Amino acid sequence: MDSFIVSARKYRPDTFASVVGQISVTQTLKNAIKNKHIAQAYLFCGPRGVGKTTCARIFAKTINCQNLSSDFEACNECESCKSFNQGRSLNIHELDAASNNSVDDIRNIIDKVRIPPQLGKYSVYIIDEVHMLSQQAFNAFLKTLEEPPSYAIFILATTEKHKILPTILSRCQIYDFNRIKLDDIVDYLEKIAQNENISYEREGLYIIAQKAEGGMRDALSLFDQIVNFSEGKITYQNVIQNLSILDYDYYFKLIDFFQKGDVASALLIFNEILDKGFDAQHFLTGLGSHLRDLLVCKDISTLNLLEKGDQAKELYKKQAQSCSYEFIFNALSIINNFDTSFKTSNNKRLHVEIALIKLSNICEELKKKIELPALTVTKETTSLNDKPVSESKNNTYINNKSSEKDINNDDVNETKVHETSGEYASSDSISIKNTLKNIKTTKKTENKIDTPVPLGKKNDDKNFTIEELENYWNIFASKFKEEKPRLYTTLVSAKPILNNGTKIVFQVLNDLQYEAVMEEKNALLAFLSTKLENSNLELEISISSPEDKKHLYYTVEDKFKRMCEKNPNLRILKQKLNLDIE
Repeated sequence: MDSFIVSARKYRPDTFASVVGQISVTQTLKNAIKNKHIAQAYLFCGPRGVGKTTCARIFAKTINCQNLSSDFEACNECESCKSFNQGRSLNIHELDAASNNSVDDIRNIIDKVRIPPQLGKYSVYIIDEVHMLSQQAFNAFLKTLEEPPSYAIFILATTEKHKILPTILSRCQIYDFNRIKLDDIVDYLEKIAQNENISYEREGLYIIAQKAEGGMRDALSLFDQIVNFSEGKITYQNVIQNLSILDYDYYFKLIDFFQKGDVASALLIFNEILDKGFDAQHFLTGLGSHLRDLLVCKDISTLNLLEKGDQAKELYKKQAQSCSYEFIFNALSIINNFDTSFKTSNNKRLHVEIALIKLSNICEELKKKIELPALTVTKETTSLNDKPVSESKNNTYINNKSSEKDINNDDVNETKVHETSGEYASSDSISIKNTLKNIKTTKKTENKIDTPVPLGKKNDDKNFTIEELENYWNIFASKFKEEKPRLYTTLVSAKPILNNGTKIVFQVLNDLQYEAVMEEKNALLAFLSTKLENSNLELEISISSPEDKKHLYYTVEDKFKRMCEKNPNLRILKQKLNLDIE
């Protein structure tokens, strides 16, 4: 029986051109050989299985080749190349630092360095997993690494560069190897399958490449495993069955259920997934990845971020068209929160099921937001000679002032006024109306605007008391007690004022408070209108004038000064007793 050679060894690259996904490293090494700028020490670092040791061997073989090709690749025909390919080269020495990490092991290397090569120009020492060397071994290696003989070259390889001493790093040329791209791995696996006469589905190769996480060696090992399992037929179903990967069809079905609000079907799908032995948190993270893939499919510019096969890409594009950005954003937020708190949950299954219930209610919540009464900010402006009328935060009526020159101008523009509910609305006034009639009156005026006729109160609008207003006002404010404590303090520090039965006036102390309240103004007005059952409410936010603030005292000095104004004897008492104000 012929001995089997695993694909990771059988198809190991033997030239720079055959190395996959490391073009920047291989091109730099070839240029160094071409220009004869070969350093005494190199450090190859990067993730596992991306070609560090392979490139070190190719470099060692190429610099000793006696008959380089025109593109500076090893010829594989000279005696030096043949001895290397057959594993009997005396010019290349490999050491595993994981098992040879002592000072004595480094001393053996130092002794070998003294012996020049018998065949070829260089003696190359490849030390794999060099970060495993002890502190003493590193120190013993410093001098030889910095000033070796002219024929000695050291190539160090590691997956953990941060563990290597800075004094070692400073003596080496450092090459960082990247993870191999998904498409590059798939193309390489496809070539191997064709060479081995193995039938395959490209979707199955994509799953293998994704599972390898950028490492070619891992991908080739998984490839051999799937070939044995499927008896030479690599299909998508064979791959996910052997590698225990959850089929993305489940995620497509779940998204459809979420959009329909079908909680029962979503829970049944989750139960089926658990019956197949999949971990609940693995399911959550997979669902989050699926939503992420849908998000990148929403925009053509991000479509290349989707690392899937052609068939899967079409499915993702189709489902992404049926999902709104709001749905995806809300779903991702829910998944992230539940994934973060998964480990602290005592009932894992219930924890995930609650997440599925929330996901199934997203569309319903979005629909409710859309069905809320439209909140329209009405602004009355007039223009003379195309100049806008100035408005301020505290204005309740439009300030329309013009000079005599503008008044006497025959080309005065027509004034447009919009009907609002109740009284005149400023830039901060909000009117909740399902339908607003746009009444335009055209009239040439001299510094005057006609007052619009207010709409009458609806038959179903109810009257309310100031106590009811204050009660619901405090209920709304309590929602922000923990999330936005400053806004909560602002809302409860003063009481709203009710004018003419429907107009609510609320004064704040400064611009910061004004901006904070304005952010929640629409929501506050909608809440009060619903609770008080009155659609004619208006809410005006203004900053109190200095006269309104004069009774407020913030510092102890201000308070003491005010107390002395009422009782001058306090100041005398403070002086006699030599008291401090604290």
